[in-house]
Amino acid sequence: MLDAILRRAGYRVGLTISPYIQDFCERIQVDGENIPGQALAAITERVRREADAMEDHPSQFELVTAIAMEYFHQQHCDIVVLEVGMGGALDSTNAIDAPEAAVITNIGLEHTEYLGDTLEEIAATKAGIIKPGCSCVCYDGAPQVTAVIREVCARNHVPLICAGRFPVKTVRQDLNGQVFSRRGVEYQLSLLGPHQVRNAAVVLETVEALRERGWHIPEDAVRAGLREVKWPARLEILSGRPLFILDGGHNPQCAEALMNSVGELLRGRRIVFLSGVLADKNYPQMMELMLPCAQEFVCLTPVSDRALSARALADYLTERGAKARACADIPAGIRLALTAAGEDGAVVAFGSLYLAGAVRTAFAPALRQWLRGAKIQARDSLPAEVRAERSERIVERIVHSREFQKARTVMLYRATRGEVCLDGIERSLEARGKRLVYPRCVSKTEMIALLPRGEDSWEVGYAGIQEPIPEKSEVIAPEEIDLVLCPCTVFDEGCSRMGMGAGFYDRFLEHCPNAAITAAAFEAQKADTVPTEAWDRPMDAVFTETAAYRRPKS
Repeated sequence: MLDAILRRAGYRVGLTISPYIQDFCERIQVDGENIPGQALAAITERVRREADAMEDHPSQFELVTAIAMEYFHQQHCDIVVLEVGMGGALDSTNAIDAPEAAVITNIGLEHTEYLGDTLEEIAATKAGIIKPGCSCVCYDGAPQVTAVIREVCARNHVPLICAGRFPVKTVRQDLNGQVFSRRGVEYQLSLLGPHQVRNAAVVLETVEALRERGWHIPEDAVRAGLREVKWPARLEILSGRPLFILDGGHNPQCAEALMNSVGELLRGRRIVFLSGVLADKNYPQMMELMLPCAQEFVCLTPVSDRALSARALADYLTERGAKARACADIPAGIRLALTAAGEDGAVVAFGSLYLAGAVRTAFAPALRQWLRGAKIQARDSLPAEVRAERSERIVERIVHSREFQKARTVMLYRATRGEVCLDGIERSLEARGKRLVYPRCVSKTEMIALLPRGEDSWEVGYAGIQEPIPEKSEVIAPEEIDLVLCPCTVFDEGCSRMGMGAGFYDRFLEHCPNAAITAAAFEAQKADTVPTEAWDRPMDAVFTETAAYRRPKS
């Protein structure tokens, strides 16, 4: 949030975070852009020479900190939001002089083998970032934590601001974000969860502390930063319908925050948890928190040597009385969870940041495959007579459309399975005087357009599709086609579309510069959003039995 606000205020901002979700370069950013791989390699080589000459060789985290500092120096950053690694006092990020502000967020019992067994011990370690000459802002957490921080600030003559001095209140929230009020002023926050409102209170106090130290941060920059901030894998919505939420929660504290958010945002929905955990985490307590609202668990094995196997997690949950299934790989787990939740339910993926990155990477192609199957099933489940009746309505909509009326040469298809049947176009009065041409797949990647010369000009071709016989047809140049009607498995209101499988039409369409590119589908095949591949060409229009959807003009 601070990074987003400071960038909006016009500063060149460096940011370090750990761990990364998908790309190591996420750990070092300037103005919201990851460090380029080339720059990372060059600075790493320089740092390596220094590190290899040291008797006490630095750890990986120490090396990354050094690389980040050098990159921020090269990039002439005005200010850096420097996220501490595991602790505070002995963390390599603490090699800096006194920061402008030492910010201490919510503290829980984590990394106890390194930081201490009690909240007080952990707080004392975290408070090691407080140095004479800085300001300190802390989360309004456990009283014993605040007491430790207060004592360290007093010893170092550092002013302390606790975020709880001005209460924050959530005004409204939904899956698009939330609105909260503080000191009578309302703010929009794109991040989900009541804990993020409390984090925002810490941010607002930090902004005040920076202003007092001479940093110019306009109020509109604060508002815009909070409204626009993105944080991958933290209650991140990867899909709206079906609803799929990804969260990196990996300890009981995170699980409790996730549970509170799920309870508010997903009330009344069927919830399926997609989960994978590390064996050395307190996963029994995490799962205990989730059990009351879970209809089902789909279990995965995170990509880590420390991972608990999917089978072991499923067995544990089954013993606790939950419905749980183990899945062999992450794409299959995503599809299984989506099926278990259904289009009106919700999937919540959580348990490990190692899992979160893999899920985020695998999600779009897995959703695409799932959507294709779900929409084909929805299409094919329509009784034959219903499909026939709705196909006639679609034909009526097409032949009366401006695209069809203007066209001289129309390319369409003949249905062979449950897709929309366009045979009615051939019988329509509106088709008289027009050339109706049809696709022919001539290889696994190529298609041509043919004008058949009679009813004996047809055969079942590649992939079981009815196609004209080349010897009994005329080849039509794609430049001559005025309107293309494509078959469709899935589409959305923006006219994005998934084709029938191999992408033949999509590859052919680039050769049709003069054609209006449209599709025919049943309304049952409509999705909220279609995750597309590189070859997927958006349609100019999609015709269904109830509507003609047209792509907004850019």
